Amino acid sequence: MSQNTPVPRLDLAPKLRRPLSLLNPLDYLRLLYWVFYFPQALRWYVDTFGGGYISPKEMKWQKLWELISQNSVKRKLLFQGLVLTVITPLIICLFFQIIGISINWSFLALGVVIGLVTGLVSTTELGLPLSLALGVAGGIVLGISGGFITLILGVTAFGLVLGFAFNLLSILFKGFSLIVSTVLAFGVVINIFIFIVLSFIYTPETGIITSLWFNIGLGFGLLRPEVWLIGLLVEFKIINTDFYFFARITLIPLSQLGKHLQDSLQRDWETGLHNGNQLLTYSLQFIIVVQAINSVITKISSDQIIWYISKIADISIFRNVLRFISASLYKGLILFFWRSLILFFRLIYIFFSSWFILGLSKYLSFSLQQKFESNIDARIDNLTLPKQFQIICRLNTPARATAAGFWYIYDKEPAKALEAFTVVRSALYGEEMYTLAQTLTIFHEAKEIKSIAALQIPTFPQETLLRPITWQALNSLKRVAEDVKFIDRGVSRAARSFALNRALGELTNILNTSATLPEAERDLIIDITKNWQEQLLQIAGEVGEVTITKPVTNPYIVGDPVLGHRFVGREDIMRELEEIWMTENQIQSVVIYGHRRMGKTSVLLNIVNRLGAGIQVAYVNMLKSADAPQGVGEVLMAMCDEISQAVKISPPNDDDLLKLPYRTFERFLKQVIANLQGGLIIAIDEFEKIEDLINSGKIPNDFMGYLRGLVQMSPKVGFAFAGLHTLEEMSADYFHPFFGSLINIRVGFQNRAATRQILANPDEDFLLDYTPEALNLIYDLTHGQPYLVQLFGFQLVRNYNDSVFEQGRKRDHIFTVEDVEAIINDSEFFQRGRYYFDGVWTQAADGVPGQQIIIRTLAPHPQGLGLDVLAESTGLNSKNLEDALNILQRHDVVEESQGNWRIIVEMFRRWVLRLSE
Repeated sequence: MSQNTPVPRLDLAPKLRRPLSLLNPLDYLRLLYWVFYFPQALRWYVDTFGGGYISPKEMKWQKLWELISQNSVKRKLLFQGLVLTVITPLIICLFFQIIGISINWSFLALGVVIGLVTGLVSTTELGLPLSLALGVAGGIVLGISGGFITLILGVTAFGLVLGFAFNLLSILFKGFSLIVSTVLAFGVVINIFIFIVLSFIYTPETGIITSLWFNIGLGFGLLRPEVWLIGLLVEFKIINTDFYFFARITLIPLSQLGKHLQDSLQRDWETGLHNGNQLLTYSLQFIIVVQAINSVITKISSDQIIWYISKIADISIFRNVLRFISASLYKGLILFFWRSLILFFRLIYIFFSSWFILGLSKYLSFSLQQKFESNIDARIDNLTLPKQFQIICRLNTPARATAAGFWYIYDKEPAKALEAFTVVRSALYGEEMYTLAQTLTIFHEAKEIKSIAALQIPTFPQETLLRPITWQALNSLKRVAEDVKFIDRGVSRAARSFALNRALGELTNILNTSATLPEAERDLIIDITKNWQEQLLQIAGEVGEVTITKPVTNPYIVGDPVLGHRFVGREDIMRELEEIWMTENQIQSVVIYGHRRMGKTSVLLNIVNRLGAGIQVAYVNMLKSADAPQGVGEVLMAMCDEISQAVKISPPNDDDLLKLPYRTFERFLKQVIANLQGGLIIAIDEFEKIEDLINSGKIPNDFMGYLRGLVQMSPKVGFAFAGLHTLEEMSADYFHPFFGSLINIRVGFQNRAATRQILANPDEDFLLDYTPEALNLIYDLTHGQPYLVQLFGFQLVRNYNDSVFEQGRKRDHIFTVEDVEAIINDSEFFQRGRYYFDGVWTQAADGVPGQQIIIRTLAPHPQGLGLDVLAESTGLNSKNLEDALNILQRHDVVEESQGNWRIIVEMFRRWVLRLSE
């Protein structure tokens, strides 16, 4: 829609580069000119030099006084306005007196006072122009004395001043031409009042004539037709000057202006919108702007319409333009007229009826008077209009539906915006705007904690976005909703408190950065954010207030596998297994290895919940096979039992497995494969037991080769071996068939965050809490070793129950560093932890010699020893020392840090020291 010739950018703002001076007479004339012929400049002046304009809603008497006393620019502006309000009508009336017109100086003073008081009671920084206009006009009108002619002149001037005042207000408060309807409705009421009063005092003819002249004055004051006529002469080039000048204070459309704006919009949309913004800011040509934009939008393809209209929505001054892209402008003006008229009559009825009853109530009872006084405000607040007087947005074209969607978001009615964006859902950015309106609707309707916690939030779009900053805020609100869900349903005080603080932090961040949000969504998102913030603050005192009346059920699991929601912190491993087994065409076999009590069994037992119904897992624990007195048949028998349970197929006869183990198992596996809908993982835990059975002669050396052959039978079957080693570390050649075909997955220590999660939130019913320092100390002592972490939690809960319910001591529900230190100073912890400690120590006795010597040597040194010192202290040669350190490092017993070798798990180091005592 652009051409090569650049589109001129309008700059209609005043060109003043300094504040007005009290000593410069021309500045007083400039101010007088601004009030009567360029009132938009007053707001520009306050924004530019006076520190910014403050709306009447925010302005109070105290704040206005502080601004005037502290801001020299605003103080000088007020002074200049007061001077002009007094001097201007005085000079004009002196001139009238010189030419022979009689002046009543008392009434002149009264008119000036009325103007001054009107400006002051407006409680706005820009009450000055209203005060000046009414003071000058009112003083002149009241000052001129005479008979009937004076009455006509006064009524006409009253209409003129009234029209001019409303015109001025529409500019200062950016009400634009919509205020015309309100003024016309108000004018009807005044007309009726003038006719009735003057007909009663004089004659009906007098009432009609004065009403007519009032309307003439009102029309001239409001529409400024003389300015429009001059502008018309400029349009036809009868007068050679800038026709933008005459658009400032007339509401009557200047057609040539519309043609220029339409041309700029067609050639460069964003520059055209800039020009439209200038016209709306520094003129009253609202109708022309609406017509020009509507004319251009009809030529835009439906695929591009959302982008174009979003640019309109991003400029706040175009808010009402959006409405009248969808709704009919002229019907809207008519509806505004009727709405205003009905409201005026209703207000009159309320006040007259209420005050009449109040007058009677003085003779009845004081309580009745109080009742009616409180009733007046309620009756005004409950004023409603029939639906037929509501401006209806049309959705019958993509442009109208899109504009309506953005308008409804501006108007804080996201449910209606959702309906509008449904029409353009298939257009470019349509799905995004539909989801945005849907999300805003869901968030806006969630008014209480329960409803926020129950939110079902749609999936947010991930592609190139039209409103990226809005989605950042909505993602923050989404995280808040997730935290609220946890706050509402969780029990752990630490976790709930953390979630509450995190949610309040997110909400505060949204409010602090709200200025960056797009104009259309900003106020609605701020409202949602403030409401949620208020709801969270109301429950802040309740979070964590838990009363414990009976012993706490110990949620920590020591020794047994951790299942379900208590299984935390292995997302990387679970995700890797999912990728291997769910995204490949052939199920790969894996080795899950790590030192004792690290959580390998828990991984195997929990992975089944992540793979879905398509892949079955048969878990086989080799320790249950004991010494396999019946040989390989007994081992295969154990595997058949678990496979049968997983795939729901009857296992083969035990006798057949004992007589022909390989053939029977192979036939059974073929039957399983034939009935598989997806895949089968045969998980063999503690697989080092296979080596023990082979070494003791219980099963043949070719057993691993046989399993390898079974895997090659079908891509649907894979093995998962869990143990202390990778297959490459096994000592015998019979593991070689699997070397090249297995993926090694290491199960190491939990990180600090996972350790905190395991301890602070072991289940939903946990009533106790930890200080951050206690959680950090437990991690430092265990390095995230799962068995020891669970053991710490188990012992802490046990000690709490013993102290509170056995010994009857009162204590806080929060575990501290002192509680943790009491655990590690108690020999019972080391006794219960022997399954881990003995396992690591025993494993260090196998394979490469010197491992236990290294451990004993390092135990007295928490910070570790350098390689040279370690070699000297252990007496091992460099080759044996290096081999032993590599094995210990691979088994997560020692690590090198800053040139020193140290024992990783602090509690194991302390156990070794006790062992040496």
